[in-house]
Amino acid sequence: MNIATSPDSVLGFALDAMQRTPDPRLRTVMDALTRHLHAFVQEVKLTEEEFEQALEFIVAIGHATGETKNEVVLAADILGVSTVVALQNNQDPHGESPAALLGPFWRANSPACAAGESIARSGTPGTPLEVTGTVCDVGGQPMAGVTVDVWQASPVGLYENQDPEQDDMNLRGRFTTDAEGRFHFRSVRPAGYPVPTDGPCGVLLRAQQRHPNRPAHLHFMLSKPGHKVLVTQVFADDDENLESDPTFGVTRQLIGRFALASDGGSATLQYDFQLEPGEMKFPRPPIP
Repeated sequence: MNIATSPDSVLGFALDAMQRTPDPRLRTVMDALTRHLHAFVQEVKLTEEEFEQALEFIVAIGHATGETKNEVVLAADILGVSTVVALQNNQDPHGESPAALLGPFWRANSPACAAGESIARSGTPGTPLEVTGTVCDVGGQPMAGVTVDVWQASPVGLYENQDPEQDDMNLRGRFTTDAEGRFHFRSVRPAGYPVPTDGPCGVLLRAQQRHPNRPAHLHFMLSKPGHKVLVTQVFADDDENLESDPTFGVTRQLIGRFALASDGGSATLQYDFQLEPGEMKFPRPPIP
């Protein structure tokens, strides 16, 4: 009889109930998830009150997700899960990765831009930034026709969908590499910023006495048919939070040199990318 007699006995019944799942990958994932969840509950001796708090947290991150913020993605980010997924699915032969987490603020269909155009459309104040780079294939050959989708926070640490002072799609744009694989655009230097703390993720960070401040960075998504989509970030080399990013997204490979001009009035970033062959599959936008 499938009747639970102890905490240990429930796991076997749950796994047996899922064995008829037709999709083999779903069966494998749910089997492992169920084993780990049961082991976790028993390892920490989860109380009924703590179980209720956990359920309330999950419900709360759903309620806190809307048109301008995805708290579900944010929860995965601050627990380090997003970075683990990005790293293990995009490792290079040396075990490092050119990829980084998508984050909760990417929007699809940002404006198509000409080479050298500025993505600062709202008269955004700040240090002018000129970004250049080249995209190559795994053999080191320049790749023409690569779409380089970029987005960033403003110099006050806000994405345009968070800030009524910015125009729609400000500090976002899509560029295309030329015959030599080069791209070039202008912007303003981004600032580091706190991840949203007005929801349940903020409550969790405060309970853990963790600061919410991400180091300054630019987001990139590079794509071309016949190649894997590369989602990544390039971090400012002089930011004080490089070693304490609350989303654990900084790797040595992703630190770029944001060079300040001698007069301090402008900055440049030169950074190159490489695309691997594979399926061009885009992530789902966290926000509209």
